[in-house]
Amino acid sequence: MLTLKRARPAARALTSVLLAAATVTALSHSASAADSLASAAAGKGRYFGTAVAANHLGEAAYANTLDQEFGAVTPENEMKWDATESTRGAFTFTAADQIVSHAQSKGMKVRGHTLVWHSQLPSWVSGLAASDLRTAMNNHITQLMQHYKGKIYAWDVVNEAFQDGSSGARRSSPFQDKLGNGFIEEAFRTARSVDPDAKLCYNDYNTDGVNAKSNAVYAMVKDFKSRGVPIDCVGFQSHFNSASPVPSDYQANLQRFADLGVDVQITELDIEGSGAAQATSYGTVVKACLAVTRCTGMTVWGVTDKYSWRSSGTPLLFDSNYAKKPAYDAVLAALGGTGGGGGGGTGATCTVTFARTADWSDGYNGEVTVKAGSSPITGWSVPVAFASPQKVTALWNGSPSWDAGGTVATVRPTYNGSLAAGASTSFGFTVAKNGSSALPAVGACTAS
Repeated sequence: MLTLKRARPAARALTSVLLAAATVTALSHSASAADSLASAAAGKGRYFGTAVAANHLGEAAYANTLDQEFGAVTPENEMKWDATESTRGAFTFTAADQIVSHAQSKGMKVRGHTLVWHSQLPSWVSGLAASDLRTAMNNHITQLMQHYKGKIYAWDVVNEAFQDGSSGARRSSPFQDKLGNGFIEEAFRTARSVDPDAKLCYNDYNTDGVNAKSNAVYAMVKDFKSRGVPIDCVGFQSHFNSASPVPSDYQANLQRFADLGVDVQITELDIEGSGAAQATSYGTVVKACLAVTRCTGMTVWGVTDKYSWRSSGTPLLFDSNYAKKPAYDAVLAALGGTGGGGGGGTGATCTVTFARTADWSDGYNGEVTVKAGSSPITGWSVPVAFASPQKVTALWNGSPSWDAGGTVATVRPTYNGSLAAGASTSFGFTVAKNGSSALPAVGACTAS
């Protein structure tokens, strides 16, 4: 063990040694043990993804949590029609490209969302006559799929085309009203002609159990398969709350679709609530997917409660401070992973606090204190994201693994991993500001 003093001259003298050591010990998170949602799911032959908003990727804690935990991304809004073709024939891909580029740099799958949907349509689409609408629909599919050809694992070709309620009827939309029932088939055939390698999916909500709406989707998929219409997968959004809980026939419903010869995917999972009840529901969903051979992956609809479309219902796996919730532990446990530390399942928890202990014109010292929860722990890890162009010149009482960009360190103990219940330890670092005085973003502590 090498213990460094906090004095600036000592820190500077050891800069090259420490940075070289950091380079040698850098590890890809995906290559580690099943201590993340992505790696645990991969061990079960599935992906575990999340919806991503491009405008949050610049937030260190957001990007770090995304990169550490998830193996697939779905652009939340950036590929929808209003974002990509607000004016007819003029396509904008900047925000979506940002997400795809980030995902590719981290080895993540990308689900394309969505090509044809009644919502978030620019006004010009609704004003088209039938023949012109058909041309516009097929051109929109073609342009998006050509732009991302070879980069998209699966596309939500058509989204939410059926009504809620007991009718099982198609939803009124410009496409349904002007092109008729055949627009879904035409969209899938066009999509296949553009990219034969991407999985083509139909996606909807309130189809998670056996009901009139899911029966109508089932009949459509069965018909498509019988006639050779190119459909590869069906997405089940799985938005749940106390008024609409996980249905008792959830697994059976996934299985009946899989039996038609399509993959099934959980595409927009979020479950309002908190504590043990929320954790149990999340575990039920994951176990259902694992029990269905053709359930190929799961996606939660957002990284953190802070940015959820249902934020008041706290429906996600990480709270507004990016701390892991009991629901996280339940999902990780269901996937057969290890780690956790969010307050459920293992009993091993820890918390962190940060303080800037010294400051000068071109640098500062920081200290992170790790405190065990109500049970002893034998290890811990803490992600710390530093603002570019800052550089860490020394780090003591911890062993860092760096991300590819050299800005996020996952720090683990050197000698100080075992802590009694309520006990604490610390690690520290010296940072060269390089013009930025921003504080680092210290992520949630994971205990073992």
